[in-house]
Amino acid sequence: MYVAVKGGERAIDAAHEWLAEERRGDRAVAELGLDQIREQMSLAVNRVMAEGSLYDPDLAALAIKQARGDLIEAIFLIRAYRTTLPRIGHSHPVDTGAMRCDRRISATFKDAPGGQVLGPTFDYTHRLLDFKLAADGALPEAPVGAPAEAPMPRITEFLNRDGLIQDELAGDETPPDMTRQPMEYPANRALRLQALTRGDEGFVLGMAYSTQRGYGRNHPFVGELRIGAVEVEMEVPELGFDICIGELVLTECETVNQFAGSKTEPPQFTRGYGLVFGQTERKAISMALVDRALRWQELGEDNLGAPAQDEEFVLAHADNIQASGFLEHIKLPHYVDFQSELELVRRMRAAAGDEMREAAE
Repeated sequence: MYVAVKGGERAIDAAHEWLAEERRGDRAVAELGLDQIREQMSLAVNRVMAEGSLYDPDLAALAIKQARGDLIEAIFLIRAYRTTLPRIGHSHPVDTGAMRCDRRISATFKDAPGGQVLGPTFDYTHRLLDFKLAADGALPEAPVGAPAEAPMPRITEFLNRDGLIQDELAGDETPPDMTRQPMEYPANRALRLQALTRGDEGFVLGMAYSTQRGYGRNHPFVGELRIGAVEVEMEVPELGFDICIGELVLTECETVNQFAGSKTEPPQFTRGYGLVFGQTERKAISMALVDRALRWQELGEDNLGAPAQDEEFVLAHADNIQASGFLEHIKLPHYVDFQSELELVRRMRAAAGDEMREAAE
C-alpha cells in the first residue's frame, strides 16, 4: 500500500526557511538590490508589471527578487498584492498620440512624419556574448538620447484620410473590467484586448507566430510601433478639473493587415492593436497579430479553424497564473484520489485475469 507522507506544518516551515536560504545564495556575494533589478533588469520588470496589471517598477523589482527570478511567480505576487489595493477612482483614457517617444518605427513608410526613432533596441545587435560585461570595471558610457519632441502623428491616420484602412470608432460605453468580473464568451474586443495584455508573453507570441505560418488569415505589416511616456489624467470632483497624477511608459503597436472586403465593406486595410506597460514590444506586436486574428467574425471573414481564431481557446489559456496554478496543483497531495484509481486498476486487472483464465479453459 502507498502511505501518505507525514510532516505537516514543521516540514512546510522548514521548506520556507530553505527557500529563503536558496534565495539569498552565497553570502560572500553582495546581495542584489531592488534598485539594481529595477534599473538593470528593466525588461523583466516591465513584463511583471504588464502581466501583473500593476504599474509600479519598485514592487515589480521586489517581486522578482522574492521569486528568485521566476517571472510567473513574480507576476502572481504582484496580482495578489493588487487585490489588496483600494480603488479611488478612474483615470481618463491615456492619449498615446501625445506620447514622448523613446522609440518609434514604422515598417510601412520609410519617411514617416516625425521620423524614425530607433531608440534602445536589440534589433541591430549581433547576438554575440559581450564578455566585457563580465569584466571588472565600468564600461564607457554611451550617449543617452532624449525623448523625441517633434510631433509624431499616427501612421494609420494617413491611410485613414483616403479611406484605405478601416476606421476605428470609439464607443461611449465603459469597457468591462476582467479583474472585477468573470470572463464571458463571446467577449467584445475591449475585453479580448485586456486578456491579451495580461496574457503570458510566450503563449501570445506562439499564437501570433501561428497566424504568420498560415493558421489564420494574417498578412501583417507593422504600421507603427512606439514606446514612450504618456501622462495619466484624472478628474478630481473637489477641484472641478482634470489633473495629471503621473506618467506611464507604454508600448503601442498598430499593425496594418490586408482585407479583401465583404458584402458591406470595400477592400481596404484593417488593424490589429496592442498596448502594454513598459518597453514590451515583442508582446505588443504579438498582441496586435492575435487581436486581428480574433476579429474575423466582426469583419465578415470565414473562420479557417485556426487556433488563433478561436476566441475561447485563446483567452481561456493565455493567463499564465491560472494555467500554472492548475498545472502545479497536481504536485500537491492527491493520496486519496490515487488510492481510488489504484484500487480501480487492480479490480480491472483482476477481472481481466479471470476472463483470460475462463477463455483458456
